[in-house]
Amino acid sequence: MSNNELTVNQRYKDSVFRMLFDEKAELLSLYNAVNGTDYDNTEDLEINTLEEGVFMKMKNDVSFVFGFELNLYEHQSSKCGNIALRYLFYVSDILAGKVVREDLYKSKVIMISAPRFVVFYNGEDMKEDRVTYKLSEQFEKKIEYPELELVATVININENRNTKIMSACETLRGYSIFVARIRKYAANMDIEEAVSRAINECINEGILADFLRKNLAEVKRMSVLEYNEELHLKNVHQDGYEEGHVLGLDEGISGAVALLRSMQVEDSEIIKKICEQYNLDEEKAKKYL
Repeated sequence: MSNNELTVNQRYKDSVFRMLFDEKAELLSLYNAVNGTDYDNTEDLEINTLEEGVFMKMKNDVSFVFGFELNLYEHQSSKCGNIALRYLFYVSDILAGKVVREDLYKSKVIMISAPRFVVFYNGEDMKEDRVTYKLSEQFEKKIEYPELELVATVININENRNTKIMSACETLRGYSIFVARIRKYAANMDIEEAVSRAINECINEGILADFLRKNLAEVKRMSVLEYNEELHLKNVHQDGYEEGHVLGLDEGISGAVALLRSMQVEDSEIIKKICEQYNLDEEKAKKYL
């Protein structure tokens, strides 16, 4: 079986990244790395990750409150020009769940945690260590002083990038090494074999060893699925781009939707993936379902 063939047919539910930072201690370590702090009071950290948003009908990766800040963290392996808009939906959902609607009409001011938005990117198309996306960049009319703004910071977490952050969070560094090895071996062998080799090497070298031993089967399943989705969407996108005016992107996107449905991926996740890959808004993406 070639690297380009799908080998896993299970419902997409989670990601290795999200599993790694599901525990408060790991999440606080990631927060410290991003912010250059050294907090250790995990009991003050409140996880409030969305399981299904009202607007987008999808879950975000990780969101939590710490130090009066509402931190929304996303992991991506493909660029998304709409990340600021997505974060606007996510933070609206979270705040709507924390505030009693009737209180909005009272004279007392409702205090909220200060939102912060970070994307951890480990795709192959980003050359910078970090970039920012602003909601105002998506406004059809450019305004000198936008009255609504949201700024998302994208941090490159590929191996040997952002070394200061990586050295401050061993789990993030281990994840970077793990993904890099999968990509390296998948270039010359079947993806399942590449994932197994990467897992075995990391365990033997003490990289994410406890996590990988504890979640061996699930990590294998998710890693194969994530790699195949990333590879296929990239190939379909490239095919659509090269054919350009002959076929356009419609066939490419339709093919991606068919592919994901054959893998039993839920419609909400399909919308998310094609929005990311093709820079579509939700309404346009829905037309392909």
